[in-house]
Amino acid sequence: MRKTGLPTINDVARIAGVSKKTVSRVINRSPLLNEETRERVEKVIRELGYVPNPQARALALRRNFLVGLIHDNPNAQMVLNMQQGILEALQGTEFEMVVRPVDRNSAAMLDDVRVFLERQRLFGVVILPPISENDALARLCDEVGCRYVRMGSAQLDDADHMVASNDREAVREATDHLIQQGHKLIGLIEGPDGFRSARERRQGFEDALQAAGLTLPRSLIAQGNYTFETGVTAANRLLDLSPRPTAIFASNDEMAAGIVFAARERGIVIPDELSVIGFDDTPIAAHIWPPLTTTGTGTGLTLWRKLRTLSQAPRSNRSLWPACGTTVMVFGSEAA
Repeated sequence: MRKTGLPTINDVARIAGVSKKTVSRVINRSPLLNEETRERVEKVIRELGYVPNPQARALALRRNFLVGLIHDNPNAQMVLNMQQGILEALQGTEFEMVVRPVDRNSAAMLDDVRVFLERQRLFGVVILPPISENDALARLCDEVGCRYVRMGSAQLDDADHMVASNDREAVREATDHLIQQGHKLIGLIEGPDGFRSARERRQGFEDALQAAGLTLPRSLIAQGNYTFETGVTAANRLLDLSPRPTAIFASNDEMAAGIVFAARERGIVIPDELSVIGFDDTPIAAHIWPPLTTTGTGTGLTLWRKLRTLSQAPRSNRSLWPACGTTVMVFGSEAA
């Protein structure tokens, strides 16, 4: 009686007239095959509907088809955006994503990550800011033989391991846009202490003001923590000033949404009486009213491409993906 069930690698080898090892080489995209053999085996795989066993492949290749995402960031929306971008990039591939939150203030952080990397045997990891700024973590990835790509608002590593979003330039352009609209009293809600992104975005803001010959009084700076609630608190502090700012730049969209909320509670009409610009170009920008003017860079796909590049060619032949420096302006919460 003929055995029924899913096709196996043995079935593919038998019908294609090759060895199991040859089928395995086709599946793993080995260059040690001629095109005629590769095409014949791939044709049989398609006809049978054979799906390679990921556990068996992982055992043979001594690595899993998993991409890790390591983060320690209070801005949940930013993390979700990166997850979505990477997941979209992984569609149609054999890879899946596993997310690992960490506590950068924990003395055991590096040990915990080491266990995670060694246990999961990942294809590679993407490291988000601010934990991406930890050089010891990058060295740990090298030590255990795990590919890694760091995301940051400035260059933190060599080009092979880095996707830089150039926050400083993006914010400078956004602030310059406000200045070109005639604003001279512009408030800033900056990000939390210890975040390179917060420093880079503030520097871009200050660069634009300096180029325009405008001063930045300390009273026009309020600190947030990349959350909606801290955006509301910081906005109320700025809106209590007399004269109050005619425009406010927030270092991320969550805090910018907090500005819109605080202004509405006070009866301040946006954008007629107050212009607002955020950063990150996140979905919240389109989900509030009026739609939020925002600037930012999309990096999920670029992070995945960079990680794949690390495995596909010798170092001298690698295609170096550029920094994500494209500014996106979605006009809605600032006056034209």
